[in-house]
Amino acid sequence: MQVCCYLEVDANEDPQTPAGSCANWMGGAPGYPGHNGMPGRDGRDGQNGQKGDKGEQGTSGFKGDNGNSGASGAEGPIGPPGPPGFTGLKGQKGESASSYRSAFSVGLTTRVPHPNIPIKFSKILYNEQNHYDPTTGKFRCSIPGMYYFAYHLTVYLADVKVSLIKSGKPVIITYDQYQKNNVDQASSSVLLHVETGEEVWLQVYGEEQNNGIYADNVNDSTFMGFLVYPDLD
Repeated sequence: MQVCCYLEVDANEDPQTPAGSCANWMGGAPGYPGHNGMPGRDGRDGQNGQKGDKGEQGTSGFKGDNGNSGASGAEGPIGPPGPPGFTGLKGQKGESASSYRSAFSVGLTTRVPHPNIPIKFSKILYNEQNHYDPTTGKFRCSIPGMYYFAYHLTVYLADVKVSLIKSGKPVIITYDQYQKNNVDQASSSVLLHVETGEEVWLQVYGEEQNNGIYADNVNDSTFMGFLVYPDLD
């Protein structure tokens, strides 16, 4: 290993070349580069630069998802009435009322012979459907439904107590007290629901002395009934 010598030389003296082994010290081979030093500290921030020019508009982004529905708002006030609608189509023709006809009107021609049996009204005023039988004095129902029955009786020579009977049971009873030497009237009416096959009739109710029903060529005693509306069920 070669060692170089360094000699202090007075500045006023003439430099002399060292003798011996250090005579050629400037002629040695270059050494290897040293390692990099540690980085220095960050410098202070510089001042803000001038505002740049506005750039070009970018392309539109993708459409986002729909957000959640908001809460329902309060109910608004009722609006004004709308205009009238168009006239509807004509409905289908209903069933003819002629399919449900039932009526009769009959009268007496003589005094009633006996109480507690059907009174036979033999004077036929109307009986087109033949639902009233003059041989028995009974109306027999052929069309179930609501019926109206009425009777108007002349009273003479005795009191009258008469009953409207349905299927063997009295429905209404009418009583009229005879006034001597006078012609009186007894009448009543009722709405009844009658089933197919049921019978309705009039009869004197009670004893013989209540049999003052009378009829002649100028005094009538009548019995009538008709269907108000049928059962459609």
